[in-house]
Amino acid sequence: MLKVTKFGGSSLADSRQFAKVRRIMETDASRRVIIVSAPGKRHAKDNKITDLLYLCKAHLRYDVEYESIFKLIKERFFSIREELGLRTDLEKEFTEIRSHLSKNVSADYLASRGEYLNARLMGEYLGYQFIDAKDVIFFHYDGTLNHEKTAARLREIYDVYEHIIIPGFYGSMPNGEIKVFSRGGSDITGAIVAAALDADIYENWTDVNGILLTDPRIVPEAKPIARVTYEELRELSYRGASVLHEDTIFPVRQKDIPLNIRNTNEPDNPGTMIRESFPEEASENGSRFVTGITGRKDYSIITISKSHLSDNLYTLRKVLELFDHYKLPIAQLPSGIDCFSVVTPTADWKDRGYELLAEIQKSTGARVRVEEDEISLISVVGRQMAYRKGVSGLIFSALGENDINIRIIEQSAGEINIMIGVATEDFEKAIRVLYSSFVK
Repeated sequence: MLKVTKFGGSSLADSRQFAKVRRIMETDASRRVIIVSAPGKRHAKDNKITDLLYLCKAHLRYDVEYESIFKLIKERFFSIREELGLRTDLEKEFTEIRSHLSKNVSADYLASRGEYLNARLMGEYLGYQFIDAKDVIFFHYDGTLNHEKTAARLREIYDVYEHIIIPGFYGSMPNGEIKVFSRGGSDITGAIVAAALDADIYENWTDVNGILLTDPRIVPEAKPIARVTYEELRELSYRGASVLHEDTIFPVRQKDIPLNIRNTNEPDNPGTMIRESFPEEASENGSRFVTGITGRKDYSIITISKSHLSDNLYTLRKVLELFDHYKLPIAQLPSGIDCFSVVTPTADWKDRGYELLAEIQKSTGARVRVEEDEISLISVVGRQMAYRKGVSGLIFSALGENDINIRIIEQSAGEINIMIGVATEDFEKAIRVLYSSFVK
């Protein structure tokens, strides 16, 4: 068995966290590949190393003094090295980084050094072979990942070394220049490595006991989700849950590799297991059929009305074309006989919405009404809801009993998501009501 493990910044913030990671790696011989992030915050008022590196770049760009920031970065890494009794030549590494410091230094190169240096230190601490991500993660010139070359090189490396450590977050362009993924990209690196090596499990270690059923800022007592499918995770992520970097899911899902979210600070907690499906559930009769409750605030409703609208699809087609032209996302599309509404995020709408309204009226002759910031969308997600009677009725009843009016309700085609629109002022209250109704 092979477990590819990825540890986030909070799991690697200082020497004490390094010690926790080593204990985790040593308790399971199948954990032979590790991907690491840059050091994260040690406490609420601390700084993430990656943030300091980006700040250093900004100071260089505008000819502002950067030495104090660079000193903070050095002190973090030297502190970890000294407290763990390591011998990694950080002096040499920082001399090399300093040689690149100028107004024209690549932001990608500079930002990647947090992961690079952390992997150097952790590699020595664990006794694992350090593999620079630039030598195994390859991009095309258009910035997309070169999957074939990356997978082939990773397999070559793993055939040579039994235990390897790779910095997350970055790779290299065809000309050798460093390129980073978007923020949270170490998750992507871990998924790419797990998929290339056909891992049995991809473990993503962080500072929480898996994915929670809802936002703990709204429901402080929110319970963790033990099992979730990739399809449900996509729904939860898209509808508002801050779970994983979106691109993390695809490489491991394509290979049907389970993804396990674990807590570095509570390693005995099983966390959340994410899989394509859970066949064993066919014989189970659990009481919880809601996997998660999530949502987003502040949507605008644009209602288009015209007589005999249902008999002529031109208006609908034209409106959708215009939304696409103006790059406005569509969250929901409820419809009636002579009207339909488009629900879109207000933040996007306000940038270019009134030009769109004029275009709609000019090209279709329809009446248009706008309600801004009137609605927030909540999603109740669960793979077993389709097989339970009365779910929608329970939603209506629970919200109605608490004086919360439902403006929109819609079930997804896959029947794993019921979307509800409520007044923005009722958003948090509605989530608390639904949580208490569905989670026992």
